[in-house]
Amino acid sequence: MLKKLVSIALLSSLSTFAMADEASVKKAVESAYPKFKVDKVTKTQYAGLYEVFMAGQIIYTDEKLTFLIAEGRLVDPKTKKDITGERLEELTKIDFNSLPLDQAIKVVKGNGSRKLVVFSDVDCPYCKRLERNELANITDVTVYTFLYPIEQLHPDAANKSKLIWCANNRVKAWEDWILRDQLPSSAGNCEVPLEKVGQLAKRAGVTSTPTLIFADGKRMLGAQPYKEIERMLTAAAKK
Repeated sequence: MLKKLVSIALLSSLSTFAMADEASVKKAVESAYPKFKVDKVTKTQYAGLYEVFMAGQIIYTDEKLTFLIAEGRLVDPKTKKDITGERLEELTKIDFNSLPLDQAIKVVKGNGSRKLVVFSDVDCPYCKRLERNELANITDVTVYTFLYPIEQLHPDAANKSKLIWCANNRVKAWEDWILRDQLPSSAGNCEVPLEKVGQLAKRAGVTSTPTLIFADGKRMLGAQPYKEIERMLTAAAKK
């Protein structure tokens, strides 16, 4: 009994020590980079490395912050797994059911059984490529498109977004523009949720378009090949 109690006490102490280390690393990073907020610190099983999740990315350091590894990938040599990629998928997951889908344009393809959210800028060339070359090859999916104009890059995107959102047939207006470069003749003077979508994007850490979010909360950046999107849709539908 005594041996069991000692074991429990030892495990508790080790757990507290690990948490203290992680807290110390968090404090040290935030002290060195006060403009950034550290979301989470986790000690890895690799050579005393600490994983630091901040500003939507993972960096690595040691317990004394004697170095930083930024924009690097941690790969397990035995399994060949991209540890950094897998962890980013996990850390940037979004609760799909919490998304305000009434603020998005809803397009149903086929039976619409699978779900996909896309943050799209109407003047983003990669968004057009995604719609024309990739999503055009996918069916049995409901696509919810949040109009997310990035005005620093596309000054007229907000105005075009208003015209599309305020059209009598929003879905047709969206498809006419994104597939055929044809804007609707609406006045664009209805209530448009661009500000709310901007706030949503900020909370979700969406900084570029297109950004795709699947039903399991995982995300994908850019106009990736449709086969890869199909793979993610299938995987999300199984969960």
